[in-house]
Amino acid sequence: MELTPKQIVIELDRYIIGQSAAKKAVAVALRNRYRRSQLPEKMRDEITPKNIIMKGPTGVGKTEIARRLAKIVKAPFIKVEATKFTEVGYVGRDVESMIRDLAETSVRLVKEEKMAEVEVKARAAAEAKIVDAIFQAKKSKSPETPDKILKEQILADIRAGKEDEHLLDIEVADSAKPIEMMPGSGIELNIGEMFGGILPKKRKKRKMNVKEALKTITLEESEKYLDPDSINAEGLKRAEQAGIIFIDEIDKIAAKTGRAGGGPDVSREGVQRDILPIVEGSTVQTKFGALKTDYILFIASGAFHIAEFSDLIPELQGRFPVFAELTSLSKNDFKQILTTPENAIVLQYTELLKVDNILLSFDDSAIDEIAQTAADENDIKENIGARRLHTVMEKLLEDLSFNAGGDHPPVEIKIDRKYVAERLRSEKQKQDLKKYIL
Repeated sequence: MELTPKQIVIELDRYIIGQSAAKKAVAVALRNRYRRSQLPEKMRDEITPKNIIMKGPTGVGKTEIARRLAKIVKAPFIKVEATKFTEVGYVGRDVESMIRDLAETSVRLVKEEKMAEVEVKARAAAEAKIVDAIFQAKKSKSPETPDKILKEQILADIRAGKEDEHLLDIEVADSAKPIEMMPGSGIELNIGEMFGGILPKKRKKRKMNVKEALKTITLEESEKYLDPDSINAEGLKRAEQAGIIFIDEIDKIAAKTGRAGGGPDVSREGVQRDILPIVEGSTVQTKFGALKTDYILFIASGAFHIAEFSDLIPELQGRFPVFAELTSLSKNDFKQILTTPENAIVLQYTELLKVDNILLSFDDSAIDEIAQTAADENDIKENIGARRLHTVMEKLLEDLSFNAGGDHPPVEIKIDRKYVAERLRSEKQKQDLKKYIL
């Protein structure tokens, strides 16, 4: 059973603080995909995704919501920036490249799943090859040991990691790298694949340790169990039916209201018109075959500081019927981001410094001071949302991070409000000065 919208929001809450309106919008869009899949085929073909546009300042979670959404359902996902595309006739990437990238991602996702299914068999075959490679050297040192017992001992040592650094000469496939036909086109030519059925595959000897050889040979053995054609077909189907494309900075290609004539706004509108058929539904040729874009979910986002959503061409506005506005982050939001999510920022820095035997602990007063500093800096400087917390944390732990290292016993360091205030005093002084500068 697929997740309900409420369950999807709960999953998103594990990593993203606040922004309930945006979470609800994407949760409903995801659930509608499941609902559509349960309908008769005739009705299913008539229902297309309701694309979403998010408005909000940088660093408040727009990209993270879309990325986490894709991970929840293991959907093919790519992020593109609208500013990377240019109208046909200008230098730059063409808009169809986003569909080719999605196809690549989808096929890779399916291939990884199929390889995981055959990993046990492939690893067993790889271990057998490595055992044979080590056997002769071991046999000369222990000629009295029966072959079967010796091989079992070698296999046990490999699995225990005792042979990881043992160097071997291993014969591996020498695969030719594909050549891009035209820069930025995404269309590649692989001579090896073209003549794969006629010419024998080239192999070359490489010296590597057992640990590396085990990975390399396991991958090669896995390939033997896979059917590339069925993987490509399933990858294309998944991209069509479950793909998610996140178009960031869409406000940067919106022509400002009131402008007329030539200038850069002409190109901006041209990019919008090039994106329009992709979002409306068209067929794009990829190296895996033709891919229909009708049922891909598009999520667009932008800060919309200068241009407005209404500055996009009407046809494109109509293809994004769901509008979600994300709010700026407050001090309380920062406090939660520091401590609550599973990937909480305080946890990340604590684990990083633990590697060098620095055991950090933050009390509530420290968290409060860090959050207040980040909120103040966003008010006075450019508002960069939660990214400001990384700036503050790097400054706070700069000396510790620089001096940590080496073989010293564990050192416990408690970080409180006083510690934070002392380390961030220079930043506070800059903030105070700016209050008096007009």
